[in-house]
Amino acid sequence: MTETVLSIVAAHRTGAATPVETVARSFARIRARDDAAIFITLRDEADALDEARKLEAAGRTDLPLYGVPVAVKDNIDVAGMPTTAACPAFAYNPTHDSTAVARLRAAGAIIIGKTNLDQLATGLVGVRSPYGVPKNSFNDAMIPGGSSSGSAVAVALGLVPLALGTDTAGSGRVPAGFNNIVGLKPSLGLISTQGLVPACRTLDCISIFALTVDDAWTALAAVAGPDRADSYSRNHPLGRPGVMPGHLKIGVPIPGQRLFFGDKDYEAGYDAALARLARLGCELVEVDIEPLYDTARLLYEGPWVAERAIAAQKLLASDPDAIHPVTRAITLDGLRPTAIDAFSAFYKLERLRRVSDYIFANQIDVLALPTAPTTYTVEQVLAELDGLM
Repeated sequence: MTETVLSIVAAHRTGAATPVETVARSFARIRARDDAAIFITLRDEADALDEARKLEAAGRTDLPLYGVPVAVKDNIDVAGMPTTAACPAFAYNPTHDSTAVARLRAAGAIIIGKTNLDQLATGLVGVRSPYGVPKNSFNDAMIPGGSSSGSAVAVALGLVPLALGTDTAGSGRVPAGFNNIVGLKPSLGLISTQGLVPACRTLDCISIFALTVDDAWTALAAVAGPDRADSYSRNHPLGRPGVMPGHLKIGVPIPGQRLFFGDKDYEAGYDAALARLARLGCELVEVDIEPLYDTARLLYEGPWVAERAIAAQKLLASDPDAIHPVTRAITLDGLRPTAIDAFSAFYKLERLRRVSDYIFANQIDVLALPTAPTTYTVEQVLAELDGLM
């Protein structure tokens, strides 16, 4: 049985349930699921229950996340629990919560544990971890998606109703899509990344996993806001969700840019979603999204890979074999770009930004794209890895 954040908080406020009961139920479900690859570190249950009792005693039923169990991706600091980023040689013990975790606690949430991920948050598959592969919530044979694999699976299975992940280039949205839950990537700088192990520091976002959009928005409102401890934090207005406009122009790729790699099921699902939007009164507008593909290539093939090398440079120098082979190859590629490469890419990015800004200002209101064009089995991904090694 899965429960939403809002239903849990409502039950706590009316007395139909208590934070202690809800936290205990989360731990019981984790034991019953018996998948050691979902969490890298589980919090001591007695400690979590004690925090829940103190929360009850304080009587702060007004808190937006009152007594809600939350999981946290293990590249985000939680005081008293190791941060590994799925790399034992990298692990350290933080003495303070990250800003996002501190704000969750202030909103009444109870941290349950630290979840698995593709090592150093590098990957979209969820299989590059020495702590195992979390099982996809629908089919054990399929990849869970990454890099925030454990957080997505934990929410999809109802072990917790809410989890933090990260999203630099899909690490929050892809596993959410593969497990049929909500993955919210906020605007850059909206949620502080203080206390986050960086992947690409200029682009990293802490993301939210939830069962519903309302739940994700509730969590976002609790953790968003400027933070002087994060030099990339921005004072974005959060705004309020409202009724969908009556005539929304939704951008869709021109036919030659629709990529599904032969997956007819995914293509049919995308078309069905677009048809539903059209029935709701939206106008579907075909647009050229090649500028977005060009931008993605800058991230994956251009000098931004150097940011991943910065994050892992000490380990690359001292113990490179401690890094997963694929992750190591990606980070080593980050040592190759020159300053000339970097500035050339900056110039290109600004040109692409102008093109994209024009499209959104003059042609469409939003863009609707598949979260992923297809998916793969764990066996397929591991076989490809074996071929590279």
